[in-house]
Amino acid sequence: MQNAYTHMAECATESARVARGIEATLPLSSTTPCHGWDLRELINHWVLYSAYGLEHRALRTPIPDELTARDFTADPGWPERYAAQLERAVAAWSDPAAREGTVDTGHGSTPAEEMAAMLLMEMVLHGWDVARATGQEFRLSGPAAACLLGTVEGTAALYRQYEGFAAEVTPPGAASDFERALGLSGRDPRGAAVV
Repeated sequence: MQNAYTHMAECATESARVARGIEATLPLSSTTPCHGWDLRELINHWVLYSAYGLEHRALRTPIPDELTARDFTADPGWPERYAAQLERAVAAWSDPAAREGTVDTGHGSTPAEEMAAMLLMEMVLHGWDVARATGQEFRLSGPAAACLLGTVEGTAALYRQYEGFAAEVTPPGAASDFERALGLSGRDPRGAAVV
């Protein structure tokens, strides 16, 4: 988990940059790399779990129903609110107590270090989806990409079993760790942006 936590601030900063880079005129009904989700649905899922869910898991509190039902995109200032919430979430994980013990998921308990890694994966993979859907790139440092790849490798079979990941996509021969993680999660790292 220490490894995942050390990359959390970087990934949150990049997620905030992507959110701020979305053109206000882009239709929220636009298609995305996430089959069956338009841009509004994808952004709402991303914001809920990568920012609010990230903080609530650190604090060991449930996500309020009000948040799960909220359309974050209805607020014109949602990118700035998202960025601020990401900062709060990263700060919550900076408490050593957040990185110890387990997190109750409602379906059992998960070690905190695994939870942090899975939430980081959620933030980055859906951040990449949003970036692709809005004509942007999601950038990761080499160490953060290696951390992501390790998490995807450890969870891909389970996620695919529950249809959280699509079928694996073979990346190019000289694929980076980030491209390998994307392919293993069912994303095509060479795919053109969906705009």
